[in-house]
Amino acid sequence: MKNIKLTFLTLILSLTISFNVSSKTVPTSFADLAEKLMPSVVNISTRTTVVTNTNPFPFQFPPGSPFEDMFKEFGTPQERQSAALGSGFIIDEKGIVVTNNHVIQDADDIIVRVNGDQEFKAKVLGADPLMDIAVLQLETNERFVPVAFGNSDKARIGDWVIAIGNPFGLGGTVTAGIISARNRSIGLSRYEDFIQTDASINSGNSGGPLFDMEGNVIGINTAILGRNGSIGIGFSIPSNSAQIVIKQLIEFGETKRGWLGVRIQDVSKEIAEVEKLDKPRGALVASVAENSPSEKAGIKAGDIILEFNGEKINQMKELPAIVARTEVGKKVEVKIWREKREIIKNVILGRLETSDDFKIGKIPETDQEINEEIIKNLRIAVRPLNKEDIKNRKLPNQTKGLVVTKIANNSPLANSVELNSIIVEAQKKKIRSANDLRNVIKEVLNSNQKTLLLAIYNNQNQRRYIGVKLD
Repeated sequence: MKNIKLTFLTLILSLTISFNVSSKTVPTSFADLAEKLMPSVVNISTRTTVVTNTNPFPFQFPPGSPFEDMFKEFGTPQERQSAALGSGFIIDEKGIVVTNNHVIQDADDIIVRVNGDQEFKAKVLGADPLMDIAVLQLETNERFVPVAFGNSDKARIGDWVIAIGNPFGLGGTVTAGIISARNRSIGLSRYEDFIQTDASINSGNSGGPLFDMEGNVIGINTAILGRNGSIGIGFSIPSNSAQIVIKQLIEFGETKRGWLGVRIQDVSKEIAEVEKLDKPRGALVASVAENSPSEKAGIKAGDIILEFNGEKINQMKELPAIVARTEVGKKVEVKIWREKREIIKNVILGRLETSDDFKIGKIPETDQEINEEIIKNLRIAVRPLNKEDIKNRKLPNQTKGLVVTKIANNSPLANSVELNSIIVEAQKKKIRSANDLRNVIKEVLNSNQKTLLLAIYNNQNQRRYIGVKLD
């Protein structure tokens, strides 16, 4: 009996010791780590000259009045100074500093304070508004203490982190917390894959570092939720993504992102059903830019990109970031889903910064001869696309389709299609008349599918696919 008790006790002790060794304990203090890192974190202040014209009249013209533009030059130019505060961190002993682009954008003067008392002027080596990153060079021959980047891909939800920065202009301030979430997108910039943290981040922390417990930078603090201060939800640009941009800004003074030349959208459940794809995944090609790498490689509107350069595309938002960080001029394999099977296309990437793929013209307002027809199943009214539409909207000359002129509140398209959108395809078939659309709808209703796939041009002349369930 004693042997059994002894064995049981030994087993419990072994499990307890094993658990304690394998688990990370709560830090008793961040003091040593903070003391080591503080000299590498800087406070940034900028000054910008803003020129405005004072109103020479004792009254205001109504907004939109033609007199507003006519007399706008008559005011006396007035200059005022606008100041801003932010944070940054040193990555090279020669005084190279990383911060956010929005911290230094349009600044006339940039002053960087190191160790709380040393001030240096700085010049911009390069800036990237798309990822909100800027690289500065301190104008001095002094040597500084740099910090190193860590591997943000290894950062896990629940890991301890500390943020150091210049909140509200107070100078070097340390806050601690954990990683709350990964891969966040909040609509702030084009390339978003934020680390979310509950370490207190406030106004002035922008551009400052987020450190792991090894003292490595795993993020650049960029945004907060809450106008009146920290509410425990802050966002940081992952270091692995940031390093690619930082290296290019130092080397070239600008970014060189890969460019595929497609407009993409999410693959909805309805679209996956129509395309016989096992589940909603990948990025649906809504349109292909003329003379783009994709067009030259044979990628077409309606293709679903499942894999790019060996990386699987689970969600549409993943593709732009993967393409952007791929080397310009590289030949890559793109796995796509077309006509219910996988095929591979080889694409030689172009450069995003030299393309005009994202230039979108406005749609002029014109008087049109209305020749409406009702599509009962969709509860919309349409009219044929005419030559005047094509000219005004600068569409390809051979474009055929139907302009949506009315949408009922209970239409299945009410939340996905705008007035004046143009329906050009249904179930991948060209639509030239209202009867073409009715015939396709009839085929869908007679099948077991009940899902209609439309290709449209929206009001920004972007080609998109819409999947809708029919009653």
